[in-house]
Order: sequence, then structure tokens, then C-alpha cells
Amino acid sequence: MTWKPHVTVAAIAQDGSKFLMVEEIINNVAVINQPAGHLEPGESLLQAVIRETLEETGRHFTPDSLTGIYQWTHPDSQQHFLRFCFTGKIDFFDQDYELDSDINQVLWLTQEEVSSDQHTVRSPLVIKSITDYINGRRYPLEILDYLSESI
Repeated sequence: MTWKPHVTVAAIAQDGSKFLMVEEIINNVAVINQPAGHLEPGESLLQAVIRETLEETGRHFTPDSLTGIYQWTHPDSQQHFLRFCFTGKIDFFDQDYELDSDINQVLWLTQEEVSSDQHTVRSPLVIKSITDYINGRRYPLEILDYLSESI
């Protein structure tokens, strides 16, 4: 059997004390997540986080730093995730953009609201990355290289 970790990206965007979040349905349960998704073939990590944020929120996102790279294994499915979490700014909101069908709603929530019992987070990566962001973890985007052509 070939082991294939899921490479994903996530966006942290803040407005005042609130963070851009999405509510999505996973296995018939409403969960909270950052705008996030899988890296697609032929796409850089930066292109992926920009695309995923637009598809899930209708917002144009410009990444300015990397908050962290996280590994996590889902305890039930044993699926392994390698998540690149970016912080950045929302440049524009396209009210007419048709969101991914998996998205119930776009929310702006405080860290306390995300962590509260009123919401179920999709994974522990959600709270961990927000905590790291609040604690000032930032890495320059220059640490990432995308080689679109073979050398």
C-alpha cells in the first residue's frame, strides 16, 4: 500500500478581533474551519491558498507570511495531513461569487468563539494555527519555492 499524505493549505485573515471562518458539513456534522483545501496538480502552495479562500468565501486573499506547517493524523480514518497555513489580507469581497457547495456559511469569529462549545472545529489544526498566529508566529514567504519547470 502506498502512503500518501493529504497536502492542504489554510488561510488566516483577521478583521479586528475576528477571524474569517467557514462552516461546512463533514459527515453530516456542521464544523468550523479556516478557508482551506487540497493542493491541486500544477499549483503552488500560494496559488492554492488564494484559490481556496476565493472558492470558499468569495474573498480575494493575498498571503503575506506562513504561520506554520502542521502534520496531523485523523484518529478515526488514520488519514495523514500536511497543512500549510498562511496569514494575509482580504483585498476584495465578491458578493456575486458562487461558493463551493460544501460551504454552509462564511463567518467572522473571535478566537474565543472558535474555541467555544458552541462550535465544532474540523480538526485541532484550526485552533492550533490561530493560537500560533496570535502568538506572533510568522515566517517569510521566501522560504517557499515553486519550481514549475524541471531543472
